[in-house]
Amino acid sequence: MAEPGTLILIMAAAVVAPLLAHGLGRRVRVPLVIFEIVLGILIGPDVLGLAHPGQVIDVLSDLGLCMLIFLAGYEIQFAAIRGDTLRRSCWSWVVTLLLGLGVALAMTGLDFSRSVIIGTALTSTAVGAVLPILRDNGDLQGRFGTVTMAFGALGEFGPIIAMSVLLSGRAPGTATVILVAFAAITAAALYWALRPRPAWFSQVIRTTLHTSGQFAVRFVMLLLVSMLALSQAFGLDVLLGAFAAGLLTRLVLHGAVPESSEEVLAKVEAMGFGFLVPLFYIVTGIEFDLASLLDGGRYLLLLPVFLLLFLVVRGLPAYVLAPRDLTPLSRRALSLYTSTCLPLVVAITTIGLDDGVLGKGEAAALVGAAMISVLVFPLLGMGVRAREQKKQPQLTGASEAESW
Repeated sequence: MAEPGTLILIMAAAVVAPLLAHGLGRRVRVPLVIFEIVLGILIGPDVLGLAHPGQVIDVLSDLGLCMLIFLAGYEIQFAAIRGDTLRRSCWSWVVTLLLGLGVALAMTGLDFSRSVIIGTALTSTAVGAVLPILRDNGDLQGRFGTVTMAFGALGEFGPIIAMSVLLSGRAPGTATVILVAFAAITAAALYWALRPRPAWFSQVIRTTLHTSGQFAVRFVMLLLVSMLALSQAFGLDVLLGAFAAGLLTRLVLHGAVPESSEEVLAKVEAMGFGFLVPLFYIVTGIEFDLASLLDGGRYLLLLPVFLLLFLVVRGLPAYVLAPRDLTPLSRRALSLYTSTCLPLVVAITTIGLDDGVLGKGEAAALVGAAMISVLVFPLLGMGVRAREQKKQPQLTGASEAESW
């Protein structure tokens, strides 16, 4: 089908997905992204053969991934995750990276290039998929949400840095120097964002918030595009620029118009979650190589292996290094949420396929395991958190009885 017809099918799937999620949500809560990916697989070339990606669709899908990472960067509240929580999340990801590379080297017979692709993919966390679930469950603003945000941010930011250094095709020393230069410019931009904005800036945002001018939304898009262009100019992955743009946008809006920042974000989220982000997930389903996964028994067996590795390599360090004030149930839920991955797995495996380092079967197994992680791990995490919340009133009652 030509691209206009494929785009119509994609948007139809984007409309059907929340209807299915709402209907099934009365019995069991399934993340919306699962319906979007599954519908993409159904209309894709390996099942019904109705939709085929093209140049325009691929560009829109890339924009959707950038918007997803941008919104994840916006949600990160670094002021709330400093100190011991930030240190523990950093060490957790470092341990995860070492474990991931070690496991990948053992799996590939010391093939370094393939090991970097697989090992880096095992270290990611789908913050863009996890944070909306936490927000919907009322967990985002509490202590558990803060810790999950910290560990998830490193699971998003760390792999992007690793991709920029290890998968750029440059010598590690050169890639690190370029990354430091990008970080210096980003730090200067953060300093600028923290400075008070002139009175006219806030005034224009407020007066155009409900007009065709939409100054705030246009300014946010300018920040996003500028950071994407900057990362591309440095030869870095554009997802690094998208994440940095989210951080910058939060600082600017909360500093200039704190009373209107949530309304501006709602407009940006409407553009992202209403169009670009579901398009990315549905195209991920369309491009998923189901045939390669089902043709070879080895690759199908690799899928549960990778799923288990996500939990061991990413979740186990999070469980062990979680802040001491979290209960065992909360630590278990944290490990499940941090093991949830997909967007960066898709991006990393795509790089591996384009460079001829990773085979189609291995890539399909990795992406397939990541898709299952988005379905299974958040559901298990929500169940664990529900058990925790049921116990809390009992513990509160017991402590009150003891005080009497």
